[in-house]
Amino acid sequence: MESKGNEELEESPEKQLETLKRALAEEKKRNEELLTRLKYMQADLDNYRKRMDKELREAGESLAKGLLTRLLVVHDELDLAAKHADGGKESGELIEGIGMVRKNLESAMESAGVERIAAVGKPFDPSIHEAVEKTQGSSPGEDMVVEEIRPGFTFRGHLLRPSMVKVELGSNAAEGEKRIE
Repeated sequence: MESKGNEELEESPEKQLETLKRALAEEKKRNEELLTRLKYMQADLDNYRKRMDKELREAGESLAKGLLTRLLVVHDELDLAAKHADGGKESGELIEGIGMVRKNLESAMESAGVERIAAVGKPFDPSIHEAVEKTQGSSPGEDMVVEEIRPGFTFRGHLLRPSMVKVELGSNAAEGEKRIE
């Protein structure tokens, strides 16, 4: 009887082949699912890296912008110190020293991406100029900046601080203002 039981347990080669084919098909399907999951996880990781790089870059620029804004105050104070120094021999040396410090500060800011806004002799642009005084001009045309009260700066193409300027109104602009009033 034992030999009969062993024969029943043994499968025919066709059945074994069919069983192996099913097992192989299941493993292929499982491999495809795992590969798909791996591809999604890899894409998620790439997106995460890009998002983190962007956030770090933006955070760095924000910190740099804050620091540069504070340095502009130092720049302005150096200008004021040079203007208010009295005319003696010692003040000449002081003015020269202040000028050197100011030049080094401007060089450092420029290397960080800060650029001074050209204002005097340029058409008034409210997106980069802040008009603190207006005078009536006699020449026709656009409003022109005639004096810069405080310099303005951009940082990597973005406005850091507008220029405070005196504006001479063109005669056409003055007529437009009279019509508005």
